[in-house]
Amino acid sequence: MTTIGIIGAGEVGSQVARAAIASGYEVVIANSRGPETLADLIEELGPSARAATAAGAATAGDFVVVAVPLKLDNDMPVAELAGKVVLDTNNYMAWRDGHFPMIESGEKTIHQLRQEQLPDSKVVQAFTHIKAPRLLISARPAGTPDRHAMSVSSNYPEAVAVATRLYDDIGFDTVDNSPLRESWRCGPGQPAWNAHAHQTKAELAVNLASAQRNALA
Repeated sequence: MTTIGIIGAGEVGSQVARAAIASGYEVVIANSRGPETLADLIEELGPSARAATAAGAATAGDFVVVAVPLKLDNDMPVAELAGKVVLDTNNYMAWRDGHFPMIESGEKTIHQLRQEQLPDSKVVQAFTHIKAPRLLISARPAGTPDRHAMSVSSNYPEAVAVATRLYDDIGFDTVDNSPLRESWRCGPGQPAWNAHAHQTKAELAVNLASAQRNALA
């Protein structure tokens, strides 16, 4: 059975955990306050979930979902994430994170920065343009007409494959928007972001192609 490490137990991390467990995965989830503070969530998630530290979740996961904002002073367990596919759910939001000049200038994306902070991991942007509750509400079986889609971006085809498989398992199609330097196309203010999960694979591809750099929020 595949185990997903999840770093971040807020709305996104907990909803990814629910969707994954419903699809047969096991999860090891962490927050910034310690495993003991996750007792209620673990009770809700059931026997396929357990709590750990961030380093513990990274170690336990066959791959890892990072569901916390990026900090310029890296706070991720770099050694424990080495060699692993890391699904980065972060979006750049200056009102929350502060201003990152290299992002606002278009020099780099938030996911390129995550890759630089995790040089021995294989980072893939994932889950960034969907409201977390829709991971369960909008999910549909493979082959369903007008099935909703989400994008991925990575410099590593094997990371794209991991994210694509997870998307399919939990009920979504995938549009590959690689490499990581293109991940801005589904960020805040862009057409793919504004549509949230309400877009088919064909619609998402059009929305990604129509993105404009000056739409950063």
